[in-house]
Amino acid sequence: MKKTLLIMTIAAAMFVGCCKKESQNPFFQTWTTPYGIPPFEQIKYEHYLPAFEEGMKQQKAEVDAICNNPEEPTFQNTCEALEYSGALLYTVSSVFSNLESACNSPEMEEIAETVAPILSAHSDDIRLNKKLFERVKILYDKKEELNLDPVEMRLLEEQYKGFVRGGALIPEEQQPRFREINERLSLLSIKFANNVLKASNGYKLVVEDKARLEGMPENALASALELGEKEEATKGKYVFTIQLPSYEPLLQFCKDRELRKEMWTAYSTRCISDSLSNLEVINEMVNLRMERAKMFGFDSHAAFVLDDCMAKTPEAVNNLLMQVWKPAIKKAKEEAAEYQKMIDAEGANFKLEPCDWRYYTEKLRKEKYDINEEEVRAYFPLENVKKGIFDVSEKLYDITFQINPDLPKYDADNEVFEVKRGGEVIAILYIDYFPRESKGSGAWMTNFREQWYDKEGKKVIPIVSLVLNSAKPTADAPALLSFDQVETFFHEFGHGLHGMLTNCKYRSLSGTNVTRDFVELPSQVMENWASEPEVLRMYAKHYKTGEVIPDELIAKLEASATYGQGFINTELLAASFLDMDYYTLTTPAKIDVQAFEENAMKNLGLIPEIISRYKSPYFKHIFTTGYDAGYYSYTWAAVLDADAFEAFKETGNIFDKATADRFRTFVLEKGNTQDPMDLYVSFRGKKPDIKPLLRNRGLL
Repeated sequence: MKKTLLIMTIAAAMFVGCCKKESQNPFFQTWTTPYGIPPFEQIKYEHYLPAFEEGMKQQKAEVDAICNNPEEPTFQNTCEALEYSGALLYTVSSVFSNLESACNSPEMEEIAETVAPILSAHSDDIRLNKKLFERVKILYDKKEELNLDPVEMRLLEEQYKGFVRGGALIPEEQQPRFREINERLSLLSIKFANNVLKASNGYKLVVEDKARLEGMPENALASALELGEKEEATKGKYVFTIQLPSYEPLLQFCKDRELRKEMWTAYSTRCISDSLSNLEVINEMVNLRMERAKMFGFDSHAAFVLDDCMAKTPEAVNNLLMQVWKPAIKKAKEEAAEYQKMIDAEGANFKLEPCDWRYYTEKLRKEKYDINEEEVRAYFPLENVKKGIFDVSEKLYDITFQINPDLPKYDADNEVFEVKRGGEVIAILYIDYFPRESKGSGAWMTNFREQWYDKEGKKVIPIVSLVLNSAKPTADAPALLSFDQVETFFHEFGHGLHGMLTNCKYRSLSGTNVTRDFVELPSQVMENWASEPEVLRMYAKHYKTGEVIPDELIAKLEASATYGQGFINTELLAASFLDMDYYTLTTPAKIDVQAFEENAMKNLGLIPEIISRYKSPYFKHIFTTGYDAGYYSYTWAAVLDADAFEAFKETGNIFDKATADRFRTFVLEKGNTQDPMDLYVSFRGKKPDIKPLLRNRGLL
């Protein structure tokens, strides 16, 4: 009933919108905001569907004009015309998809569910358009005769590949089913993500007795108490949620094992039962993706996906992962034995479990290296970390960041920056720092607009957004980050640099529109600067005294750099293998998700004290955000990033300008205008070596 009423309301709004488009719907107006930023305050729920409808209508007319052009196909009247089509649809899709992730609501969910199958059908209408594909194929078949420059050639090749991978060569009798699969997958993906968001928001651990929180850092206690003050029922109580800044300190420091176990159970069993279960969603998505892959002539979804990546085959992925897995699981077993020894020495009568791992990791870290996590956090206030990232970026790439509070925001906590190079604004950067119930968990980089050059050759600057879930300030202290959160900030900023510094003629080839196992290179290489002593002295300053992080503490951090790598690598790799296990299935089956995952981890040899970084029911990467058969890319790109940072280290200067210029020129600026391995070799002078990765992680 609720959905019916919403659709009726939207339909009414669409009718009004048709009559008064210019005056009522900002998507039908020329934005007069600075830099063409979306006028967020003017955009209402009722504006989206009319704009989606009009955007699809306009693109359909543009595609029809290409198909019905009586002239012979040329690169300009076919490839470029297609590239420039759908401007309104691109705009409304970018705004909606980003706000759906960062500022969700029941209204946004309803709109997403309504528009997803329509957008899926629209995309299929283009990719399965025979006349359009015929024109592109004519050009592709004689591409060597067209005298195209390398970027134009890349666009032609990518467009042709896009049609083929979009179903253009699938037999006509199978195309109706192909469309059904795409539509259904679009809806299932939304359902999966919404279930995870609701399950995460729906749990709160409420603690009345502060004594039970012995061992917890003061800033974590203050945050939990402030969260409790938000509702009458929990005033004066400590509230913890399934958001990383909230649950992580509890699992790391709380001495009360029952509280740790309660939080861990809630965290690790999300979306397994009740109305928010994702078990059937997973079952259906895996089988549908397998069925679709077979239409393309591949045995499995993984084989289909990887054919368009650097890795190329599931065998290559497994070979890489195993090179890291074998030393990592060996080290993890050694870590588990150490923690069990500590438990036994305490006289406790229990066996180490996943809920205990983080607690004993921190306890042994303090014993071995005399590192106090609360002491470390004091040197990483959010503002200092941000300034450190800006300073590193300026030293490497000659760019500066100037906050502009007058630019439109989609949330009051946003900060918006003009990114300048040589005095010229080259990008706009949004940073969205703190958790809220309407925001998905984790951290990500996205674009409200990508960089490209318009038909007249004028550069359109990108509008990049970094979405974080960092610890919030309290009444007594600013937002203080764990070093893991510091690295996450550097990581996402690396993605941001990829989006901000790109310089590509065509939007579809710009910035982060690269293969999944190459896209993590700019982000992961940026993490390396976070822990360099020279850089730490630039930004790690005590939030109370302004004291620069002492050399003694830097030495402790360096000494402990490879501590805990058994756990860190095995939980990541376990998730990567789990992803591949789902998507290398070749026979349709009714999947018992929990049993499947349990068997996968058993066959891999994962010890019971560790679970996969993500359990299947909340593994959003592989069911909603495009990392299906691609979660391995974090490890694949880690080989690239370790080898790439070695290029800086070899010069004796981590800010070496010549090396930074090469990285900017051949990686950050080029987008998808060349084969990614060719770009890497152009930067590095050779193919990557896995040894720097294994050495950095203490796994050699």
